This record gives sequence, C-alpha cells and structure tokens, in this order.
Amino acid sequence: MGFAEPGPEQSVEAEISARKRRLSVLAKAPANALLAHWKATGLDPSVELLRGPEIGLIALQGRIGGSGQPFHAGEVSATRVTVRVGSGHVGHAMIAGRDARKAQLVAVIDALALDPGHADAIETGIVAPLEALALASDANMRTETAATKVNFFTMVRGED
Repeated sequence: MGFAEPGPEQSVEAEISARKRRLSVLAKAPANALLAHWKATGLDPSVELLRGPEIGLIALQGRIGGSGQPFHAGEVSATRVTVRVGSGHVGHAMIAGRDARKAQLVAVIDALALDPGHADAIETGIVAPLEALALASDANMRTETAATKVNFFTMVRGED
C-alpha cells in the first residue's frame, strides 16, 4: 500500500503553519537582534505601506476554574502594519508593544518570505537564528530557575 501525494489542503496547511511559526519568532524577537540579522542579509526591497503602522490596545481574556469561565485579564499595547514589497507580495505584522519600526520590519520580512526567491535566505539568515536565540534564552531561564528550587518534604510521624 503506497502513500498518496499531499493534496492542496495539506500544502496550504503546511504553508500556514510555517507562516505562523515565522511571524511568532519575528514578533517575539528583540528588536536589536532582528535588525542585526536583517542587515546581515543585505536585502533592500522597495516597500509600500498599505496599512499602518497603527498602535492600539488588545483585550486579553483568561480562563479560570474547573469550568474555564472567561474573565477579562487586561489590555496590552499592540502595533500592526501591512506592506507590499516590490515583488508584489503582501506582508503583515502584529507585535506586542508600541515599536512601529519593528512591526514594519517584521511585515517586510514576512512579505519577502512569501517570495520563493527570498524564502530560504529569510529562513536561514533571520528566522532560524532568532529561533535558536529564543530557545537558548528559554533554556538559560530554566537553568536559573532550577537553581532556586527548594525541595520540601514532610516527615511522617507514626503513632504505633
């Protein structure tokens, strides 16, 4: 029994998943690291702003209790941008915070990543190193946190 070729739905799902990952890594990356990796690529496309940068608030909703009752947790500042690069590809970005330059750079990188001619350079030159940086930072945080762990134990008193 052979395997079927991936259908169009599977390739679209894979593209969506890859784009979600890419946008997540870019949005969470420190602005200085993002800019350094961007400059290292040497890319300089023509960019047209289609929307934004717009700065606003996003309401955060949490869930509590065994039933998962929703509650309002607060608001967070967010910036969104939509751009079109010279190749005609449209990129979007929404980041936490009020850094319009970072949001615009994320949108430009997203648009270039949609262009097959630049996709590999974006992945290997920007996204993969930033993802590795985030994983290393998380591992460092776990190590520092583990060093402060206190093990409590209870002695059982037995009454014979």
